[in-house]
Amino acid sequence: MFCIVCPLLFLAGLVDSIGGGGGLISLPAYLFAGLPVHMAIATNKLSSACGTSLAVGRFIRRGLVKLRLAVPSVAAAVLGSTLGAKLSLSVSETVMKYILFAVLPIAAAIVMNRRVFRDEGKRAPAADGKTLAVCILSAFLIGMYDGFYGPGTGTFLIISFTVFAGMTVNSANAQSKVINLTSNITSLTVFLLNGQVLILLGLAGAVCNMAGSWVGSGLAISKGARIVRPVILLVLLLLLVKILFNF
Repeated sequence: MFCIVCPLLFLAGLVDSIGGGGGLISLPAYLFAGLPVHMAIATNKLSSACGTSLAVGRFIRRGLVKLRLAVPSVAAAVLGSTLGAKLSLSVSETVMKYILFAVLPIAAAIVMNRRVFRDEGKRAPAADGKTLAVCILSAFLIGMYDGFYGPGTGTFLIISFTVFAGMTVNSANAQSKVINLTSNITSLTVFLLNGQVLILLGLAGAVCNMAGSWVGSGLAISKGARIVRPVILLVLLLLLVKILFNF
């Protein structure tokens, strides 16, 4: 189990800290290791929360996290994910998959367009009314998606913050990680209270995930859109494969 989980969790941390979507690698790792579904989800939250917290800490030290934007965005994402979870009880998951079939090519086209998804000519986000409104709305809507379906949430946040809020890729990545960390800690608390976390394996995975996050966040900070763009495209491809496999 450790031989399966540890290297894959390092890769998940690396990918997640650069472009989001690490859960597309880490959750299957725990399932491949033989954990039941609920325990795999719960244990994955432990390792993901640790890896994301390290990435957030590194982004904060570089001054890329703006609390005036992050705090209300987190609140909006929590509200949105709550509504999304309730909505998922009344709407077929198949509907969301069909929507994603349309959204994924559009997201990929945006990321591949160097005139739209770029760092050149952009500055760190100003916490003005327009930027704040875009961040809150994006966090709420993508938070709804997270509660309804989930995979690729961090990736969609990075794209939205970059394109609509005019953030640099690094700033968008940093803001999205704060939102992801909040949702991870919230759900992890619930799983711990219900005894679903395999702690020893989760901690081993957490160490590897943190190592990957440390390497990945350093690459994201130093190389910006040049490294983030291909990783996001990889995550979108993995998400498409996941949807097709589920069908």
